[in-house]
Order: sequence, then C-alpha cells, then structure tokens
Amino acid sequence: MRIASIGECMIELRQMPGGHLTRSFGGDTLNTAVYLARLGASVDYVTALGDDPLSDEMIAGWQDEGVGTERVLRLKGKLPGLYMIETNGAGERHFYHWRDASAVRGLMSLPETEALLASLTGYDLIYLSAITLSLFDAMGRDRLVAALRRCRASGVRVAFDTNFRARGWPDLDLARMAFEQAFAASDIVLASVEDLRALYPDDGDGALFDRIDAGEVVLKLATPASVVRENGEVMRVEAQPVTGTVVDTTAAGDSFSAAYLHARLNGSEPVAAARAGHHLACTVVCHPGAIIPREAMPDMRGQTA
Repeated sequence: MRIASIGECMIELRQMPGGHLTRSFGGDTLNTAVYLARLGASVDYVTALGDDPLSDEMIAGWQDEGVGTERVLRLKGKLPGLYMIETNGAGERHFYHWRDASAVRGLMSLPETEALLASLTGYDLIYLSAITLSLFDAMGRDRLVAALRRCRASGVRVAFDTNFRARGWPDLDLARMAFEQAFAASDIVLASVEDLRALYPDDGDGALFDRIDAGEVVLKLATPASVVRENGEVMRVEAQPVTGTVVDTTAAGDSFSAAYLHARLNGSEPVAAARAGHHLACTVVCHPGAIIPREAMPDMRGQTA
C-alpha cells in the first residue's frame, strides 16, 4: 500500500528554560507521514521546499525516517516556513508562525503542478488536512480538490483530517466551504469536536457528525474517547488512560491519524483502528515536540485486533 501525504513541513523552534531555543522540524501532515513510516507504511511526502541548507536538512531528516521525498518540489530562492512553540504547565501549546512566503504556498500554481497532481493516481491512499487546504488560495484549493476527485474515480482512497487553525483562514465562511468540498471528496474523515466546533459553534456532537457525508468518519470527542461511523453504524471507542505525565499535546491528533490509517489499510476494523490511534497518541503526548524519539514508540502489537 502506497500513501501520499500532502502539506507543509516547517522549521520548528521550541522555547527552553533560560530563553534558549531548540530547532527541529514539524507540520501536521509531515508528522503523520513520519509516524506512518515508523509503523511500516510506504509513504511519500508531497510538498515544496526551497533550495537552501535548511530545506536540504529537512529532506535528509525525512529520508532518515523512511519518508519518500520524490514528490518534493524544490523552488529556487524560496525558504520553508517557521514556527515557534510555547507550552504551559499542562502541556497545552501555543504557536507563532512565520510562513506567508514559504515555498509550499506556490505548490498549486507551478509549471510542475499538473504532473505532480497526475502522479497521485499511483497511490492507494491520499492524506491531507485542513491546514493543507489553508495554504492555497481558492483557485489552488479547487485545483487540488478536483485532483482528489479524479483520483477517487480511479480507485484511490482519500483521507481528510479536519485539523483547523483559525489564523490560516481570513474568512470562516471560506473555511466552511473548503471543509464541505473536502468532505465530499473524501472516503475517510478524521475529525475532532475541537476543530469542528470552531466552525459550527452551535452544533452538538450529533449535528457535527451529520455535516460529514463521507462513508467513514472518526470524531474525537472533548473527553478521552472517539466515535466511529462506518456505513451508517456508529460505535464509541474509549481511550486508554495516559499512564505518563502529559508534557506536550503537539501531534497527538497527527499520530492518531497515522495509527488509525495504518491499521485500516492493514485490514483492521474501525473500532480497532481507533484504539490503535488512541494508544499511539497517549504515548506521543508524554514527550516534547511533534516527533518523539524512535525508541519511545510504543508496542502496537495487539492494538488492532
């Protein structure tokens, strides 16, 4: 099974005691790609970077993680985006971004774009998020969604994560329209109450579910649980208690998506896949940063039965 993950990876700065900063890289769809690769999936990252040393470093890091980079476009004179993370005592994070001129912003309007989008038909699953959609203008989003529809027509499955950041959308009505387009173009929607309630504040959990017309939906709740709907059947999945200390919730949802999709692609039923998602996320939140050390990866055996 081959997976294409579309989005943006940025340089990550993390504040440390004494005002010092550590540097790494991260981005929602890249985080998911890394965790998919660690779980054994064949995954390529689809994005654009600059021709600078930091972009070279990111490419090398992805390759070291087993993420394919043949779909990464390199743009002369451009740079990757940058973000800084602050976390509070409960592990909740706050982000500061510098990304308006990042290389990936032009991904849907390059001479190479058509060939890149055509190559997506060679995958079994395409994964993207609402942050992916927020990178592009309306024309770029329409071009991407049209490509997703063509891929589905050729038998490729599409998974959409509702990862929502209000600062990426100048107008919430535009965001709602983009979400509706993505829902209609997807086979699997990985959603959360937190994301959807920011767009639809008056909806209860059931109404949020009803807005998504995909055949398979996972809705992560405000409590440590999720609800899975497949072909009209709704099932609740409780998360295991976190046994460690929560230090950073960055990439909790990204790792959930990776474990869920990996399990589903390997034949697990949705409830078992959701259990696997919760299991990996419970480990990730006990480590700082988006990508935890490889040696900290949990044993996933027995989680997808």
